[in-house]
Amino acid sequence: MSTTASPQAPSAPQALSDTDLAALAAKIKVWGRELGFQELGITDTDLSNHERYLERWLAAGYHGEMGFMEKHGTKRTRPAELVPGTLRVISARMDYLPPEVETTKVLGQPDTAYVSRYALGRDYHKLIRKRLATLAKRIEAEVGTFGYRAFVDSAPVMERALARKAGLGWFGKNAMLLNPKAGSLFFLGELYTDLPLPADEPFESEHCGKCSSCRTACPTGAIVEDKVVDSRRCISYLTIELHGAIPEQYREAMGNRVYGCDDCQLVCPFTRFTRISQEEDFAPRHDLDRIELTRLFAWSEEEFLDKTTGSAIRRIGYERWLRNLAVGLGNAPWSETVEAALKARLAYPSDLVREHVRWALERQRDKRAQRII
Repeated sequence: MSTTASPQAPSAPQALSDTDLAALAAKIKVWGRELGFQELGITDTDLSNHERYLERWLAAGYHGEMGFMEKHGTKRTRPAELVPGTLRVISARMDYLPPEVETTKVLGQPDTAYVSRYALGRDYHKLIRKRLATLAKRIEAEVGTFGYRAFVDSAPVMERALARKAGLGWFGKNAMLLNPKAGSLFFLGELYTDLPLPADEPFESEHCGKCSSCRTACPTGAIVEDKVVDSRRCISYLTIELHGAIPEQYREAMGNRVYGCDDCQLVCPFTRFTRISQEEDFAPRHDLDRIELTRLFAWSEEEFLDKTTGSAIRRIGYERWLRNLAVGLGNAPWSETVEAALKARLAYPSDLVREHVRWALERQRDKRAQRII
């Protein structure tokens, strides 16, 4: 097992008694909270039940174009294959909803862009990975050199399954991890380690009951069974993971959602327990929590690259950004401003963008005709 950055295997940690390991586990949770995590749990590496679920999900084709979900074979469900020597996984969660950010109001303003609340500020990957690395250094200072590697949605890791086994929550019907005291608006990160720490009890109870608000609220019907999401229908997949054209049957349902979708989380009764994040890096940048679609559509590629520096949004690139915004503008109420913005992109040098612009213009013209009638 390597450290988070070094390819060289360090020497084994000093021998620790069960009492020492229990005390260390307690300290790790305190250090984690001091570093800004709201909760930490520790689990073993047995994900055999989740492996069978993943195999069925992949066989059904629900992963769509996300080839990375099957690329690494069993490394995703067998942590010791990904990082040899792994005995335990420290799972950590961090709340991300910034203060004074509306959750549902923007969805009712069709000329305003809706960006998934997790992506309003700086990219969470580096922040959380750095905190996990700092946590590892504190452990190292306590016990000596040990093997570890930090992950934040950046490798074949079953983060939700590990978090459940570590006692951080249960799977909701939308397949998200739900915490009874915090809802689901939080990030997860993991520290794979060769320390034989005592494992926490898994979160066995489920509190969804007969509630199916998430399934009812999904704009495209992507939650095909309890805890089963067909990514090919999911707006988060369509706006972020899909590289080509967005299927026309889902465009109207997208509404003004131009990067991700939070609907299934926002309607969940447990979202009322969401804790506001005090992390400054998660605060909205460039008015992304309340900006008009036309303003975003007017960004040049240089502006896009500049304003998405250090943002999760950067990963989809400018072409898909315009594609998503064109759909949003097609769903917006008719106005001369919207129609003019779309016409200005008719000659854009991308077949993908031009096709979505033409679709949006047809929608706008139909709406204008209906106003005249």
